[in-house]
Amino acid sequence: MTRLLYQTDSYIQHFPAIVTVVDIENHGVELDQTAFYPGGGGQPADGGMLTCNDRIYLVQRARKVGENVLHVIEEDQPLPELGSEVQGQIDWERRYMLMRTHTAMHILCGVIFRDYGASVTGGDMDPLAGRMDFEFETMQKELVRTIETAINQEVVNARSVRVDILPRDVAFQIPDLIRTKINLLPEGILKVRVVEIEGLDLQADGGTHVKNTAEVGRIRVVDYKSKGKINKRIYVALD
Repeated sequence: MTRLLYQTDSYIQHFPAIVTVVDIENHGVELDQTAFYPGGGGQPADGGMLTCNDRIYLVQRARKVGENVLHVIEEDQPLPELGSEVQGQIDWERRYMLMRTHTAMHILCGVIFRDYGASVTGGDMDPLAGRMDFEFETMQKELVRTIETAINQEVVNARSVRVDILPRDVAFQIPDLIRTKINLLPEGILKVRVVEIEGLDLQADGGTHVKNTAEVGRIRVVDYKSKGKINKRIYVALD
């Protein structure tokens, strides 16, 4: 099983590892540990590179394969050998933008749940941009501007962001742990990773985040639209 370094420290950029699986069919390798996020929950997967004996292998993306992470290598490159010692390096500039964006989405979710009690019905993100759908019957310009002011106040509040991994039965004693309309956690998951913006938001989440809301920077609501009778979409962007 791959040790998932990003689950407890999103700021790891470089790491040593050993190749445990060489996947010829998918042109990639699995490692004993990794800081590459394999995507999920709306957050795109990481890319970067592996270095072995002064040779650089470009990682197009990481993706989850069961309990492990496959690092997909560019097709025109050979693969490292089984048992090789490698140094991993994620594309940090892109990852950090995604961390800021992901935390911004949790700020948005936390403010709307706190102030309006609206559940999330969907979401997606790219570096410095994202969208989230909520159960709102109506949404007007004045409401959107009020929400924008409130979420930026939480950036100014500089709230700490903490991560914990809890046994499933303990995690599900937390009220409103699942903020999505549908519980997306499979029954077989025995440990639940939770992300808390102290004093604002606490929910199950597998992605990477900054340590403090101040790192997010200004959040701009750039658009909003109706996606159904009780489904409204908010688009945000970061500077």
